Order: sequence, then C-alpha cells, then structure tokens
Amino acid sequence: MKVVVIQGPNLNMLGHREQSIYGGMKLEEIHSQMEAVAKQNGFEIEFFQSNLEGEIVDRIQECLGDADGIIINPAAYTHTSIAIRDAISAVSLPAIEVHISNIYRREEFRQKSMTAAVCTGQISGFGPFGYHLAMISMMQMLGELDALRKAQAAQQQAVAQA
Repeated sequence: MKVVVIQGPNLNMLGHREQSIYGGMKLEEIHSQMEAVAKQNGFEIEFFQSNLEGEIVDRIQECLGDADGIIINPAAYTHTSIAIRDAISAVSLPAIEVHISNIYRREEFRQKSMTAAVCTGQISGFGPFGYHLAMISMMQMLGELDALRKAQAAQQQAVAQA
C-alpha cells in the first residue's frame, strides 16, 4: 500500500523558521522518520512539497489510482484554499491533515481549516511527532479497509459458489 505525504508552503523551511512554534526539526528529518516506519510495516511512501497551490492540487489529483492514502499539511493553504479542499474531496481517498502547531491556539485566522471537513481526521499541535501519529493512523485505517475488502470479496465468492 502506498501513502503520499504532501507538504504545503514554507514547510521546506522547517528547522530554520520560527523554531519557537515549529521546533528545530527539518522536513527531511521528519520524512526520514516516516519512511522508516513505512518500510518497517511494508508500506510504500512518497513525499511532495510545494509552495504553489496549483502544484499541490495537481499532486492530490495524481494520487487517484496511484495511492491508497494521503497525509497532508496544507500549511497556510489550510485556511484559504477551496481548491485543495475540492481536490481532496474529489479523489475520495483516506486523508489525514497534520499541523505541527496547535492551530486552535494561534491567531484567529489560523483557527479555521478549509480542508479538515474533507479529511478523515486531523492531528494538530503535537509538533513533528504529529506526522508519526498520522502515519500510524493511516496504516491502521488502510489495514482495516484492506481487511474489509477481503472479507467482502470472500463473502461475494461464497455467494457466487452457492
């Protein structure tokens, strides 16, 4: 199974920008930890980061037929992008929204997520560890969906043979 991790604007600056909010861990370090967890559990993982809204929309759309789930930190686009929201909704894949900081304890304009309603869930405020929580959650969800599909296929096969 394949998980695509999509990172929004300025996340390429982690470790350098506002360390009091986002911590000192760089994006590459977060991705390295996620990759280790994925490999240990037999999952394929792919990473994408862009500062451009349209590129993020394109990558979400490319997940259709290519990925089983999406972990996304839309960053500032969380609060403004109907286009990203619509793309997540259109692909109908399990999606987990992640934020390093607790967006509900920040400025008022950051407390509204345009994308959360079309995601399976949201993890906010656990620092870089939130990505690990998202990875564990995604693996659990995809495992349950796979087991459900297999059970349904077995049931259909049993009905067909009867």
